[in-house]
Amino acid sequence: MPSVDASTDARTDFTTAPTAENSEDTLELRLPAEFVARYTESGESADDLLDRIGNWGPSRTPAGSFHLVPVQVERDLPLIGRWINDPTVATFWELAGTECVTEAHLRSQLDGDGRSVPCLGLLDGTPMSYWEVYRADLDPLARHYPARPHDTGVHLLLGGVADRGRGLGSILLRAVADLVLDNRPSCARVVAEPDLRNTPSVSAFLSAGFRFAAEVDLPVKRAALMIRDRGLRDAL
Repeated sequence: MPSVDASTDARTDFTTAPTAENSEDTLELRLPAEFVARYTESGESADDLLDRIGNWGPSRTPAGSFHLVPVQVERDLPLIGRWINDPTVATFWELAGTECVTEAHLRSQLDGDGRSVPCLGLLDGTPMSYWEVYRADLDPLARHYPARPHDTGVHLLLGGVADRGRGLGSILLRAVADLVLDNRPSCARVVAEPDLRNTPSVSAFLSAGFRFAAEVDLPVKRAALMIRDRGLRDAL
């Protein structure tokens, strides 16, 4: 997946999640060995492609102190599984099922090359959202727009019904975009690709300081490419 109204607030992932039918899955694109070698030689570890999210620390938001914490499957699986199986959320993430389904989705990132990091979002110490922060320039998404090195993408799912429909999505999107730009000096842009038909989600990204860049035809949807530019972060 903005300030999202009650009729669409559960669409707070703001994206269509990967499905078995979608071969252009964020998690299926493997980095070539020569790419890994190049990053190793340049001092950027292949398993540190997102600049140590676990060390980013909390940030202050109008809603409280927000902290991104990388997922630990043994600790977080039941909670994330419950969120993903919410009927409305499941419509967009398409990962409903047993904990084995959720675990496979998480481990495919955690055991991967570091290009996508699943995180819990804690607000004043309480887990209330699920995030995926990923290297958009290394993702199949990069085939569909003029990607730049170190472009960073975000996916968001607000877990509890009580946290939806009150403008929290836009507050947290702005906070996470700022965290990315503050902690990833090589990244000039944060990107997202909500479904173009989901007007409240697009509005939420706009409220979070993203700009509408283009319409993009992805394998499973027509998306609104949203971009948060480092140079414009204080102007939007």
